[in-house]
Amino acid sequence: MYQQITLVGNLGGDPTMQIMQDGTPVTSFSVATNRRWRTQDGTTQGETTWFSVSVWDRQAETCNQYLTKGQRVLVVGEIREPSTWIDRDGNARASLEVRARTVRFLSAREEAQGLTPGPRQSEDVPF
Repeated sequence: MYQQITLVGNLGGDPTMQIMQDGTPVTSFSVATNRRWRTQDGTTQGETTWFSVSVWDRQAETCNQYLTKGQRVLVVGEIREPSTWIDRDGNARASLEVRARTVRFLSAREEAQGLTPGPRQSEDVPF
């Protein structure tokens, strides 16, 4: 069983698309989400969490064509098993994998108004 997740964040790089052996397109990209808070002494703290996102079928083609590094997106999908590794400094790292059901392209104006975009909105594609 997988857990549903909704992310709003920025692309960490341009997406990459691969075609599977059966002809299914899959686009992958990373999304950074930021959380900021103020401590009791008034200091602002923050943290960034990275997610690896995969998008399949027609929506993969749309994302590959229109998304670019730094663009703000809303992703709704399911969390997969986390990947873990040791970085070059010997620190344990983990990445959360998300298989997207929906990816919506956000602009600063639409996000500020709490709206989702119209024509650039990608379609919902079931798994």
